[in-house]
Amino acid sequence: MMYQGKSIQVSRLDGDIVKFHFNNEKESVNKFDQATNAEFAEAVGILEKNASNIKGLIVTSGKSVFIAGADITEFVAYFKKPASELESWLLGINDVFNRFEDLPFPKVCAINGVALGGGCEMTLVCEYRVMGQSAQIGLPETKLGIFPGFGGSVRTPRIIGIDNALEAIATGKSHRADEALKLGLVDAVVSDENVEQSALDLVKKCISGELDWQAKRAEKLEPVKLNKTEQAMAFNSAKGVIFAKANPKHYPAVALAVEAIENHANLGRDEAIKIEAKNFAKAATTPQAQALVGVFLNDQLVKKRAKEHVKSAHDIAEMAVLGAGIMGGGIAYQSAIKGLPIIMKDIKGQQLDLGMNEASKLLAKEVERGKISTAKMGETLSKIRPTLNYGDFGTPDIVIEAVVENEKIKKGVLGETENLIKDNAILASNTSTISITELAKSLKRPENFVGMHFFNPVHRMPLVEVIRGEKTSDEAIATTVALAQKMGKTPIVVNDCAGFLVNRVLFPYFGAFDLLIKHGADFVKIDKVMEKFGWPMGPAYLLDVVGIDTGVHASAVMANAFPERMNPDYKTATTVMFEHNRLGQKNGTGFYQYELDKKGKPKKSVDTTAYELLKTVQDGSADFDEQEIIDRLMVAFCTETVRCLEDNIVASAGEADMAMLMGLGFPPFRGGPCRYIDQVGVKEFVALCDKYAHLGKAYEAPQLLRDMAERGESFYQ
Repeated sequence: MMYQGKSIQVSRLDGDIVKFHFNNEKESVNKFDQATNAEFAEAVGILEKNASNIKGLIVTSGKSVFIAGADITEFVAYFKKPASELESWLLGINDVFNRFEDLPFPKVCAINGVALGGGCEMTLVCEYRVMGQSAQIGLPETKLGIFPGFGGSVRTPRIIGIDNALEAIATGKSHRADEALKLGLVDAVVSDENVEQSALDLVKKCISGELDWQAKRAEKLEPVKLNKTEQAMAFNSAKGVIFAKANPKHYPAVALAVEAIENHANLGRDEAIKIEAKNFAKAATTPQAQALVGVFLNDQLVKKRAKEHVKSAHDIAEMAVLGAGIMGGGIAYQSAIKGLPIIMKDIKGQQLDLGMNEASKLLAKEVERGKISTAKMGETLSKIRPTLNYGDFGTPDIVIEAVVENEKIKKGVLGETENLIKDNAILASNTSTISITELAKSLKRPENFVGMHFFNPVHRMPLVEVIRGEKTSDEAIATTVALAQKMGKTPIVVNDCAGFLVNRVLFPYFGAFDLLIKHGADFVKIDKVMEKFGWPMGPAYLLDVVGIDTGVHASAVMANAFPERMNPDYKTATTVMFEHNRLGQKNGTGFYQYELDKKGKPKKSVDTTAYELLKTVQDGSADFDEQEIIDRLMVAFCTETVRCLEDNIVASAGEADMAMLMGLGFPPFRGGPCRYIDQVGVKEFVALCDKYAHLGKAYEAPQLLRDMAERGESFYQ
């Protein structure tokens, strides 16, 4: 053994070949944390001293994941340092990567599992890369508000070309083995079990002179091999595509990565890496990086909480859904596509047809995209068993009720179903607003009853709210969380109230929108401002997509539960639309009017009739400043999130933020409502609340926020 560390081991193989092995003895994955970086420097020093006795080297991993990248948890502290200090830290790490690359013998990397971020950059300092057929490789850093900082932005364009490198870095996409080979990111793809042996065979070919490994290295050390005209064309075309997808104001790391590559393309490696480090430090110190790294850490928190919950779960072999509409069909599809058999029951045959058609339509799209075969489609559909009766309801381990959003009807269906299922079966409701504790009053076994709120469309929306009623047992929660995970969803456990977490927070936002309209604002301008802020759609468009009738019905439930904040004393814009049967996309007219485009998707346009109708509930016309529109909507949204923390509806700011990202599409680069308050400043946000408090209780600062402001605290200390 030449070097024995806790993360890295270096040993000799036959023929003066060295094995450089990543195998962290404490962690389940390899990553470039402080300890590994220190060992990397030590191991490279030993290789330099023994270079005359080494003919070649292979890099391997002892984990199922090659190297996951840098340790993100350590980034939080680094990103708070001055940019100059961050730059120096990066240059120090890059010095070790460069020294490894400069060792006077060929190096081949054996990529098993996943090589992301720093893991991918480790493969790039080798002359050749061999990849297992099930492995993945990529540079996902821009998803964290940064970009590759261990030489990735320098080596990638020299290996795969400027256009491919810009796309790989800007999108942060992980590449499958076949894609990576086509790109030139790796040199060979072999079966997973042959990765190490193939790397060894390749390094022997380098040693024997069959392969010109020195030429492979030289291309990474020298400027990009394109003349200035070709470079200009490559950068200009790539920028057009990249910036159309990633707004530089929202995702500055993408723009900084492109700028760095453009500035260092004509430089040698060492000078180029200095430019990379400088721009990386700029990206890392942006609020977007702080927010996006926070999202990553919050995602880990949510997964950890779910893992804690499922310890007492009982197994689910079969499930059932009551109601075969769009939601029931979506739930059935999601269950079947993940291999879980499901019974789908309704009282009407045409509803069952609708549910099966919904599942078939979604599966057909997967076939079109080449994601599944027609045989797989048939097999998946066979897992959904439509029925008009309760004949087989003695076998499911969980039954999800997804009938119409009406408390009386739900109570009747739930009570009827409870009498037919196993005593230990879980009964869940997909209600979006009605209290689980209230619905449980019709049941004999309320401990087995839980809320399981899916978001529409079920196949796309990642969040499932798992709602604990007053009498819901830990086992019922655990089993429902486990089921959500089996269905490929991210569960967040919340306590019971009208609207639970996501809808409780959403309706004050809609209320703030209605009040802006009353005060004379233009709904189209509001939508444009909030889309510019980062929402996927503004509030008027969102109401049209949700359905105006659904919005009005849910508003009534919320107004009854929270009259002080959610019961307006005026006729709202949404009510006017409803009264004129303008239901949104479902009937082609709402705040906007809709026509199908060439792809069959509804395309919105402004309808002058909407303006005429809204005049009947407006105090006049007013041109609101963009910032005031943002402030009024976000104050109502964020204060209700804080009240949910106060009321213990959600356990932590991290879970609250993730719920808003996954359930509503809150702008990821802003991190969530709690992160947004932190970035505005807690004291400053309380001042905003005070500024708009005259508009109503929904705008008043919660006591929790006032206390935090007094103590100088934030949600993310």
